[in-house]
Amino acid sequence: MPPLVSILIPAYNAERWIADTIRSALAQTWPRVEVIVIDDGSCDQTLAIARKFAAKNVLVVSQENQGASVARNKALELYQGDYVQWLDADDILSPDKVAIQMELARKCQSKRTLFSAAWGYFYYRLNKATFSPSLLWRDLSSFEWLLLKMGRNLHMPNSTWLTSRELTQIAGAWDNRLSFDDDGEYFCRVILASDGIRFLSDAKIFYRISGFGSLSTVDESQRQLASFFLSMRLHLRYLRSLEDSERVRAACLNYLQTRLVRFYPERIAFVEELQQLAATLGGQLEIPRLSWKYSWIQKLFGWTVAKRARQNYNRLKSSVMRSWDKTLFDLQRLSVASNVRDRGIKAAVLGPNPVQ
Repeated sequence: MPPLVSILIPAYNAERWIADTIRSALAQTWPRVEVIVIDDGSCDQTLAIARKFAAKNVLVVSQENQGASVARNKALELYQGDYVQWLDADDILSPDKVAIQMELARKCQSKRTLFSAAWGYFYYRLNKATFSPSLLWRDLSSFEWLLLKMGRNLHMPNSTWLTSRELTQIAGAWDNRLSFDDDGEYFCRVILASDGIRFLSDAKIFYRISGFGSLSTVDESQRQLASFFLSMRLHLRYLRSLEDSERVRAACLNYLQTRLVRFYPERIAFVEELQQLAATLGGQLEIPRLSWKYSWIQKLFGWTVAKRARQNYNRLKSSVMRSWDKTLFDLQRLSVASNVRDRGIKAAVLGPNPVQ
């Protein structure tokens, strides 16, 4: 009997996406999958929509809102599979994603091998997803993967991974202290427990850019920034536990430098702590630099105003692109519906075998 793959979907206020996400899980060509949806106290119709899919192999559970990590840990209490496929509530799996990775998993001698996949980002139209290969898109040792992630500011979304039960148990639970970058910290532990990463370019996931209200963005609150800071400290600890060399310290310094802008200049206490961390690595962080588009604003109105201007511009740009893509997506659906209707009318008038 083929191994069972558990597809675990934590969801919060995802009524716009959850149906498509669950359908992509159920459309997997791998013959044995179970789907577990944990609704984390959504205020919209997420739970009602998810319950429409409830079946023998689809479990839908609701809990009070306690955060993504708690929802994911609830899924870990319930899953029965030999392998785990995490799936965010707005992402999409290609139909053969799990099957491609599982075929290789069945050939591997070790249950501690970790499998990753190609990913492309999109707004609404899957056929317009952009796949941009990075240095992480290849077979790597655990150490090399973490070194590249932190030194080159790279990442892989949750849904790219396929993890064995053994690796999942070794990694342990998601850290409930983290409300931001909890996935980055968790998969650091999974990678540390693995004996290497196997990358499969033919296995694909679609990573939706769903807006600035999602958990993938920092909202500048003290709680979110504190979570981000804690995750950064843990990242440093994990990488340095493997090797404490000059190249590791350089990667850690770059990791801190690229993230300093999240805290500078408003959160001076965090900035000072980051400088202390940099000092333990034998370095010092520089004041973040703004591009020429915002440097003049900085000179006239200060760093904080320039930073806000950059954030607002990026949000406006993303909102415009998302709205435009949605318009094209809606037009595409209307065109398809119109063609189907026209074919139906033609068949009704001419019959199934019209005379040529």
